[in-house]
This record gives sequence, structure tokens and C-alpha cells, in this order.
Amino acid sequence: MFPFEVSFPTLIYFGMGELKRLGQEAKTIGHKALLVTGGSAAKRTGLLERVQTLLKEAQVEYVLFDKIEPNPRTATVDAGAALAREHQCDFILAVGGGSVMDASKAIAAAAKTGRPIYDYMRGNPTGSSQLLVPVMEALPLMTVPTVAATGSEANSISVLTHWDTHEKSSFYGPALYPKIAILDPSITFTVPARVTAESCADIFSHLFENYLISADKTNVQDGISETLIRLVVEHSLTAIEQPDHEEARSTLLWASTLGISPFAAGGRGAGMPLHGIEHPLSGIFDMAHGRGLAILSLPYFEQVILPDRPERLARMGRSCLGVTEEDTQNAARATIEAVRHWYERMGITEKLSDFGVTREVISRMADEAVHIGGRGVGYLPSSRKLNAEDIIAIYEACL
Repeated sequence: MFPFEVSFPTLIYFGMGELKRLGQEAKTIGHKALLVTGGSAAKRTGLLERVQTLLKEAQVEYVLFDKIEPNPRTATVDAGAALAREHQCDFILAVGGGSVMDASKAIAAAAKTGRPIYDYMRGNPTGSSQLLVPVMEALPLMTVPTVAATGSEANSISVLTHWDTHEKSSFYGPALYPKIAILDPSITFTVPARVTAESCADIFSHLFENYLISADKTNVQDGISETLIRLVVEHSLTAIEQPDHEEARSTLLWASTLGISPFAAGGRGAGMPLHGIEHPLSGIFDMAHGRGLAILSLPYFEQVILPDRPERLARMGRSCLGVTEEDTQNAARATIEAVRHWYERMGITEKLSDFGVTREVISRMADEAVHIGGRGVGYLPSSRKLNAEDIIAIYEACL
């Protein structure tokens, strides 16, 4: 295990009905919120009206910005930041899924500094991100996640797409940690089956990516990751079949928060290589991030982890997926098949070609994955250094 630091400054209220706290807790952060949501879900489910009522009852002013799209874009963030400055909002309130929360962090930074948010992104050819990241200045932020998926409600990471160039990358910093997060599982009852499946695949990826390539002797982290993977697999199908199942939705929501936290990932000396491979897909083709991760994960297991770390695949299968094979290689292969079967049961069966991905664009995506995901070192760190040819092979296996 490597040395690591843990900073978890977000105050979390978790539980059924905890949304009731929103107004009074918002009042402790500021007087006027930029209320950030997506285009339709919060309105359709009645959640937006509930949030507005709670703010009014607490005498907290707000300005609504309901323009956030899936795979949020820098132009949208800049528009939100300009609106926050125009109306002198002193904090950001994010009500939505990972896209809304990531965009809200970016709005909080851009509203505070007045800089275009692209300045913070690694794809920016000016190199300004090297001076601006980690982000140290931003308006205070409060989050209310409506989907159990990204864990963005309590971390310091934002992922955006610069649509002009289709570059998708992340940035981070202590100023991006939400001050308060309200995690009310009942809010997630309305999440459709398709989105629930994609979200569970995203949580799973957060957990297995650093687990499979971890440093040695991360015993506590391994135990946390294995428990969470097992629970996500177990409760995913229940949530899909019974959307208002309280235990399933509560388990998935808390697993999403813990899955990308330092408690599961700290000390491993490992990153998230599959996310680096996926980002060009959702950045260019605007596909759902979790679905892209699921499609890519099987050839990633087969081509990278199986030859490099079969013992870790085997351990994950035995601990989390009901694999009983004693031989390491057989258990590792059985793990891949168990994951494939789980995806199929959740309805994730597509190939990349179903989303318009062609062989002609694969080379460009691989180069972008290495350039942005590799953070300038010329490869994606995984169980070994993944170069563009390795990544092309993974993409090709998914067509």
C-alpha cells in the first residue's frame, strides 16, 4: 500500500425523506442559489417543484438554470456561470445526476473566477490547466443526487466535454468538494430501468478499475471494494425490476458515494484506465457513459487484465460474482462470463457500432485517450502501459 491522504469535507445527510432538510441547509451556505438541473426529469417527476417550495419556505432566493445536458458541455457551463454572476448568486445548488453535479462544480469555479471553463481542461492547447488545477477557488456547492452512479455528490472531480473539439476530460480541486450533500434514496425511485443499468455499470467500473490493478497489501480497500461490488450486483436487478424498492435504491446510492471515495481507492497507486478509454466515446458520440464503460470492460478484462492480473480477476469473481473455479485462469475466465451475464440481465447487450462508431474513427479516439487520459505521459497507466495500439484493439473488439 502506498501513502495517501484523505479529505472528505462534505457533510452528508442520508436517508428516506431527507430532502426535507434542503431549505434550512441551503440557508447555511448562502442567500441566493443558482439552482442547476437538467432539462426535463426534475420537472417531470415533481422534484423541481418540491425543491423550489423548500427554498421559498426557508426564504432562500434562487435563479433556475435548467440547461444541463448528458455529457455536459463547456458552453453550457459558461452560460450557467454568466447567469450566476449576473444575478449575484452566492452558491450553487445541483439537483440531478452526475452530469448536473459535474457541471455545477464547473459553474461554481467559472462563476467565481470569470474564466472560461475550457481553461481548466487538459485538452486546452494553451496549457492553462497546469496553472488552474487543482481548483482552489469556487462558489460553495450543495448537491442533491437523483441517480446512484457517479459519486459526484461528495467528491472534488468534474468531467466535461468541449463540444467544439469533442474533448472530454476531468479536472479537480479542493474548492469543488460540495459543502453539503442530501442523499435521499426515494428521489431515485423514478430512475428508468435503462438508466439504472448504466448507473450500476458506472459504479462497478469505479470499483473494479483500481481494484484490479492495485498495489499489494491494500487489504482494507480490497474488502471495501469487494463488498460494494457484491452489493451493486445483488441490488441492481432488484432496483430495475422494482424501482421503488427502498433497500435496493438505498444500497446503490450509498455504494455510488463510497465507490469513488478515498476509502475504496486510496493507497492503491492505481488510476481509472477504462474511464480514459471511454471518454472519447461519450465525448464524440454522446453515448451514455455507463453503457460505454460496460461495453468496453469485457475486452479490457480479456486483453489486459486476464494476461496481466488473472489472480485479481479470479478473486473478484470468487468474492463478488459467485465464481467457484479453483484454478486461477479458469476462475478469471469465469469471472468475465459472470460479468457478461450480469450485463445481459440488465439489458446491456450493444456493440459500439450500434452507436455509430466506425473503424475510421477508432485511431483518433485512441490517440485522444492517450493524450488526455494519459495526462501527457504517452500512455494510459493500467496493469501495464497501454499505448494507442492496445486501445485500438479494445475498441475493435467492441464493434
